[in-house]
Amino acid sequence: MEYILNPWPWYITGPLIAFVMALLLYFGKTFGMSSNLRTMCSIAGAGKHINFFKMKWRDQLWNLTVVLGAIIGGFIATQYLSNDAITSLNPETVSELQQMGFKDAGATLVPNEIFDLENLSLRSLLLLVIGGLLVGFGTRYAGGCTSGHAITGLSSLQKPSLIAVIGFFIGGLIMTNLLLPLIFN
Repeated sequence: MEYILNPWPWYITGPLIAFVMALLLYFGKTFGMSSNLRTMCSIAGAGKHINFFKMKWRDQLWNLTVVLGAIIGGFIATQYLSNDAITSLNPETVSELQQMGFKDAGATLVPNEIFDLENLSLRSLLLLVIGGLLVGFGTRYAGGCTSGHAITGLSSLQKPSLIAVIGFFIGGLIMTNLLLPLIFN
């Protein structure tokens, strides 16, 4: 028998995240996904060729539990916590997305026109590759990823993280309101 549960509400997950962050701060550790990529590249030997990856990766092995947790958590979320609820979007947003060519706006979590292999085109492939490169560059330039700055950095009251998070939001607004309509119209 398969049980489908609703995702946990914010008043449970928020305090759980705060508890984990308090533990990390207590033990002098930081959280972020991009640091895991650096650790994995260092383990694979990238430090022999690029100075950025020259590090004591054994000191960061604990952080790879984040990757394992993301994989296991993603499996649990898709298999047991997912439901068929349609994403609740403002009707005006749905109309704007449909004008840009997104047929099922709000019906799926991510737009099939970009992420579905059946709809793969040169434009969608370029969008994903260029977007990935920009995210990678931005992560390196900002000294961390969105999760690292927004969760760890802000919870430890770091001014650079506040600046980075404000930049992330401004970038998201520019992409959503200015660049995305240019790309898809």
